[in-house]
Amino acid sequence: MNTQKSILITGCSSGIGLYTAQQLHEQGFRVFASARKAEDVEHLKSLGLESLQLDLNDSLSIKNALIRLMDKTGGQLYALFNNGAYGLPGAVEDLSRDAMRAQFETNLFGTMELTNLVLPIMRKQGYGRIIQNSSILGFVAMPYRGAYNSSKFALEGLTDTLRQELAGTNIHISLIEPGPIMSDFRKNAVKAFEKYIDSNNSVHKSQYESMLDRLHKEGAAAPFTLGPEAVCEKVVHALKSKRPRVRYYVTKPTYIMGYLKRILSSRAMDRVLILAGGGGRR
Repeated sequence: MNTQKSILITGCSSGIGLYTAQQLHEQGFRVFASARKAEDVEHLKSLGLESLQLDLNDSLSIKNALIRLMDKTGGQLYALFNNGAYGLPGAVEDLSRDAMRAQFETNLFGTMELTNLVLPIMRKQGYGRIIQNSSILGFVAMPYRGAYNSSKFALEGLTDTLRQELAGTNIHISLIEPGPIMSDFRKNAVKAFEKYIDSNNSVHKSQYESMLDRLHKEGAAAPFTLGPEAVCEKVVHALKSKRPRVRYYVTKPTYIMGYLKRILSSRAMDRVLILAGGGGRR
């Protein structure tokens, strides 16, 4: 692998981002691992990774990070892995405008802004790879995940559009759609829930109690949970393949839900998703 092939990865403080950054570094890529918090950036440096502070909620932070990266690479960037995101649990009727705005700032708007800053670089050099870490919840919706569902549905729509607009440019864009993966995702989801959802005064209080039990559970909280290496494997394929796939399914639930969505009616699919998502009729 050519060591000059550089990749910027967002959301590297833990989980998928951290694991993928380390693995790609070992494989010879020049990895620029980014994180929102200064202490996480320092931790990445201590692991021997080139690291950048990049907050997807902050336009200036995004621009400054990219300027620093371009200074280091001489204006070249082979790939961007848009991994940074978080989940805000909660029923749709309990979501405030501020809560939805915060979810979209990180999961969609920041990602879009960074991508749009990278595209002129890739167009100028005549090649590039953009990999979007979406979710099984980017093509099926589950109850009590409305903010996250909608942000990932939007990311998929934006990516499909961008792929069409990049046809013939030698810039390839791929979506990765993982199901349950071992990470700090649940821990961060609890923090977001506590910040934005008034569970004690919600008609969904009993469902929230069950949901929080699952979120606080140690280890895998869902069947067929895989480690971050499952996502990393797809990232590597999207980076190295001459013809990367448009979509990469990860974990059995993604394959199962993708199949069921093709064969079931919408109402039948709803029943499956309500059961799978821990929802219930009120």
